[in-house]
Formats: sequence, structure tokens, C-alpha cells
Amino acid sequence: MLSQVLEYARSQRERYVEDLLEYLAIPSVSAQPDHARDVKMAALWLADYLRAAGLRAELIATPGHPLVYAEWSGHDHHRPTVLIYGHYDVQPAEPFELWQSDPFQPVVRDGYIYARGASDNKGQHLAHVNAVASYLRCEGTLPVNVKFLLEGEEEIGSPNLGSFIAQHRDLLACDCVMISDGSLRSLTQPVLTYGLRGLAGFEVHVRCLAHDVHSGHYGGNVQNPALALAQILAALKDAAGRVTVPGFYDDVRTLSAEERRLLARIPYSEADLVRETGALAAFGEPEFTISERRGARPTLEVNGMWSGYIGPGSKTIIPATAHAKITCRLVPHQEPMKVIQQVQAAMRAAAPAGVEISFSDERGSPASLIALDAAEVQAAIRAAQHTYGNPPLYELEGGSIPIVHDFQTQLGKPIILLGFGLPEDNIHAPNERFALSCYEKGMEASIRFLAEL
Repeated sequence: MLSQVLEYARSQRERYVEDLLEYLAIPSVSAQPDHARDVKMAALWLADYLRAAGLRAELIATPGHPLVYAEWSGHDHHRPTVLIYGHYDVQPAEPFELWQSDPFQPVVRDGYIYARGASDNKGQHLAHVNAVASYLRCEGTLPVNVKFLLEGEEEIGSPNLGSFIAQHRDLLACDCVMISDGSLRSLTQPVLTYGLRGLAGFEVHVRCLAHDVHSGHYGGNVQNPALALAQILAALKDAAGRVTVPGFYDDVRTLSAEERRLLARIPYSEADLVRETGALAAFGEPEFTISERRGARPTLEVNGMWSGYIGPGSKTIIPATAHAKITCRLVPHQEPMKVIQQVQAAMRAAAPAGVEISFSDERGSPASLIALDAAEVQAAIRAAQHTYGNPPLYELEGGSIPIVHDFQTQLGKPIILLGFGLPEDNIHAPNERFALSCYEKGMEASIRFLAEL
């Protein structure tokens, strides 16, 4: 059965590419209210696609964007069940002028599909859907029971999915959860992620005046909130990149010698980092390697700052307020709200005279750590090795998938994090792309995983 299904999937390559291009053309940007209708359209498209693949599918309403749930159950209830998770919402595409082609008019160029959401995450979860479709169209059955849970709010922190999982554990009952929302190391080197950083974030607001004032009349006599905010933010790190917030590192999990050995196997250098990002040089805690800093160390970053006049020409004012968005990536054992309180206390302590500081939009999710010895995880390891020709490397991922923690605590089953993209896919950035070979190999890996499971 396996060889026949793999051959069928290869024979349908062009059709599956055309399907993905159609899906990517829907601008399902969950963060922007103007795209709410498009998000709903993507959910409807996905539900129809799952039905056409041979599954029972439905839209489930939430206080925000809908969930798409689908399942296929064989007659043998002793078969294992896999729950496959993904998200159909995408990041905003701005700045549009930096794209070489329209982000929502997908094109194939030099072996890559270019579009917002191509790698994150439409292409990756559609590979799983097509794997199931190939089995059902070729053989009329699956080797295991399969459920899909695909959400439209991952890019805004999954505000409604956690409560849904807690309230519908029977519906989502499974033997493992498969998530493909990451990357390979190369076209022939798979990576199995065994840890994800958590997230803590908020906005900070600095006010010094009742309204903007003339910089000539009042400059030198009143506090400037933009400069005050810059001083506050600069006090949060030292010159080497260490966070100076009191207590910030107290709960950080220490890497074992074995973990450091495994992470050292990852072929990733400063040259790779510079090539991917365009950075002038690597920067961060000098006592840790790039791979260790990527997933095993917490961070504190300024995601955006705004204040005063930023239009063309000059407007000589002292602005009344200044603002910034702050996020921290967290590692296991760090509590998001505790970290938020620590950082905010440090910012208050660093605020100069004449400044009123306030905070809003606090949010967070814990980090996740995943055991690799479960039989279901070993099945994924075998499938990856057969597909890519090499055993997977084991990696601590720097990004966050907030819902993984909910799956772990509510379902209590092994989580498998096996990505199909590439590090240079430009996710969350202009010119996002997904290699056609990654799409095809993702389908093969999924087919092999179902067989191994």
C-alpha cells in the first residue's frame, strides 16, 4: 500500500500545487479586521477541501475566527489516532513595496512558491491533507485514524483555542499530535523539535506632557518622552546582550551536557545567521552558542517604537507621549506573568524624573518541552529518515506555538514537531516562499508517518 500511495501522490504533484496556489490567494490575515471576511473564506475553502479529500469536515464557531475540524475513522477502533494541527491564518504582508510579487497573487519562481502563508503555515498543513487524500483516493482507507484541527488565530496568539481544547477533550482524543509549523535544516536534513520557547508581551506607554509642544519654546525645560523611553529600554540589556532585569534568569532551565552535545551537532554558524538575516554580525550572550541562544535562552526584544512626528519634512515639536511593544521569548520553568511583572518593575525603576509610565495588552504563554522516547515520536523519526535520507537532528526552537502547551496539559499525549519548510523561507517577512520540493517531501513524510504509526 505504501509504495502505491507514494506513487499516487507523485502523480498528483501538479494538481496539489495548483490547489495550494488557490488557497494562498485568500488573504486570511487574522490580525487585521478588514480581512475578517477573507479569514472566513479561507476556513470555508479548507473545509470543502477536506471533504473532497474524503473526510468529514465542519466549521466550529468561536468568539473570533472559526476552527476547521475534520476526521476520518476506520472500522478498527484499535488503530491509533493522530491529531494534525495547523493554522490557516497568515501574518500581515506589509510592507508591500518590499515584495517582488503580490503577496496574495502566488507565483512559482525558480522552484519556489512565493506568497504570504506559503510556508507559514498553509503549505505545511496542506501537505498533510494531501497525504491523507492520496491514501483515500488510492486505497480507500487509511492505516490509522486521523483528525485535523486547523485554526484561524495562531498569528494573534490563539486566544480561543485553549478553551476549546479544554472543553472538547473527547472530540480531540488521540494517541499523538502532529504539528508541522517549522523548518528542515536543509532539503536533506530533517529536524525534530523537542522544545519551544514561550512568549510574554505587553505595550509600554510614556507620557510627559498634556499635548505636543513647540521645541523652541519648551525645549530644555521639559522631559522628552521619546528620549525617556529610549533610556528606559536601553537599561534593560547590557552591552553583551544579557538582560539586566532583576530575577529574569532565576527560573531558567539549565542545559544538560548531553543537550549541549546534541545542539552542537546542528550545522549552523554565524555565517548562516548573517546570510539568512543580513545582520552585520551575530550578537548575544557570549557564553552560549548560536544554537543554544536560539532555543534554550530567554530573550527581551523591542518589536516596535513610535512617538512624535514621522511624516515628510520637519515638525519641531516635543511629543507628549512615546510607546513601544515588548516581547520576551521564554524557556521552560519561566512563568509569563512573573516575567512581565519583573520587566515592568525594572522599567519603572529606570524611568527618569518627569515621566508617567503605564502598560497595556499583557499576554503570554509558557514554553514547552517534549519527550523524544514515545513510540509515536519514534515513528516520526523513522518516517523522516526514510523521506530525507538522514536521521533528524534534535533542536530547541526559538519560536513559539502557544497551543502546544494546551495540547500537552489537556490531552496528555506525545507531541511531534516536524517542520517541512526551510530556514530561508522568509516567514513573517516580505517574499515568503515555500520550495516545491519541500511541499512534495512534506507529503511523502506525512504518508510515511501514517504508515509507521
